[in-house]
Amino acid sequence: MSLKEILPGRLGFGTAPLGNMFRAIPDEEATATVEAAWDQGIRYYDTAPFYGSGLSESRLGEVLSTKPRDSYVLSTKVGRVILDELEGGARDLGEKGGLFEHGNPNKMLHVWTAEATERSIEDSLKRLGTDRLDIVWVHDIAQDFHGDLWVQKFEEARTGAFRVLSRLRDEGVIKAWGLGVNKTEPIELTLALDEPQPDGFLLAGRYTLLDHEHALQRLLPMAQEQNVDMVVGGPYSSGVLAGGAHFEYQQAPPQIIERVAKLKALTEKHGISIKAAALQFSLAHPVAATAVPGATRPSRIAEDVAALNETVPAAFWHELRTAGLVSPAAPLPNGARPHTP
Repeated sequence: MSLKEILPGRLGFGTAPLGNMFRAIPDEEATATVEAAWDQGIRYYDTAPFYGSGLSESRLGEVLSTKPRDSYVLSTKVGRVILDELEGGARDLGEKGGLFEHGNPNKMLHVWTAEATERSIEDSLKRLGTDRLDIVWVHDIAQDFHGDLWVQKFEEARTGAFRVLSRLRDEGVIKAWGLGVNKTEPIELTLALDEPQPDGFLLAGRYTLLDHEHALQRLLPMAQEQNVDMVVGGPYSSGVLAGGAHFEYQQAPPQIIERVAKLKALTEKHGISIKAAALQFSLAHPVAATAVPGATRPSRIAEDVAALNETVPAAFWHELRTAGLVSPAAPLPNGARPHTP
């Protein structure tokens, strides 16, 4: 079953911020944000054990456990097992060090074996207060966390998590599985395997107005050819496209700030919001099924819904292209097709 058949609507809710990403969020604010997403009609929720060492899952589950289970789609991830033991020092999270320093202090095992995958799913179900998951992503088997060792981690997942999730899908326990990563290479490698294939992938930060050329070179043509769908994570590039200061989970560098300023000037010229431009661009590729921006304030949810529904004139997309602010190969909304040589 394709992701487009499973996912309800073009907008989901990414719950990484509920794990106290960047800042400590009061429980009541986290609850109000999930309730706001529900009230705005959002029915797809994505989470992971990694987000605050289980904190995001617990907070999301507290709200969703009060809703009819058949009325929403839920995804979480495998690759991290949360222990009862507390972390003694600073976590080693590769390029993402300090990302969840305000989350739960529990230790995490980074492991993608079959046994760990089954345990991770069982633990997630408990934290989420539900009896089933719809989609499971294999989380972070990529260079940003593991450097040169990422291929070794990939192989662990290929012989462990991939096979477990393929079996669970075949048995009807889950509806779909795929990779949830911040890099294109692990997905490309997976799509080239002569093994049971994923139903889709969650690609964070790699198909945005600020970063999309690499994904267009190889990954997205492969996915389109194989009818594999994409969930767009981080459509606002960690917040810098939505008025924030972060890009790639760090303080945005000067060249990114300069590019955002050019984009913002163009959106202001056409009387539209930069959020609308960012979100609608990410969803314009034929492979894109839905986008899952994150939020920690209820008002942000309404902004996302408005951005999805905002009318963006064709003249904006044309000028975006002619100004060189978007790849010539990128499909654009309103029928503005890629340039062909």
